[in-house]
Amino acid sequence: MLLMIEKVIILKSVNLFSKIPESTLLSIATQLREVQYDEGQTIITQGDLGTSMYILVRGTVEVIIDGHVIATQREIDIFGELAALDPEPRSATIKTTQETLVFEISSTLIYNLISEYPSVARGIIKILCNRIRDNNKH
Repeated sequence: MLLMIEKVIILKSVNLFSKIPESTLLSIATQLREVQYDEGQTIITQGDLGTSMYILVRGTVEVIIDGHVIATQREIDIFGELAALDPEPRSATIKTTQETLVFEISSTLIYNLISEYPSVARGIIKILCNRIRDNNKH
């Protein structure tokens, strides 16, 4: 279990939250869920409904679509943001490739942040645009 100050430091290092004041990050840190996964565990299953996004704090995960690994994500990467914004079936499976720690952030918390900090909305839009561009390259 991380200390609150460690959670705030990690959140501050994520581009999405870098412009948010520390006092607000402390509030976020108290509301997020810290989850530890072993190697080979599934965090998200393609097709399942989702209402939260994740920050990869420690470890690596594979992004799998229709049984094919399409990407690997590392520390401080974000995944699941699409379902956090629009609760539709998950577009990919996320599986750990080593022991992994994530922060799970609910859609309610994300929407509250977006309403107070437009930079969060811009950050999520940028992440989604980059993913679309990357997918178009393949």
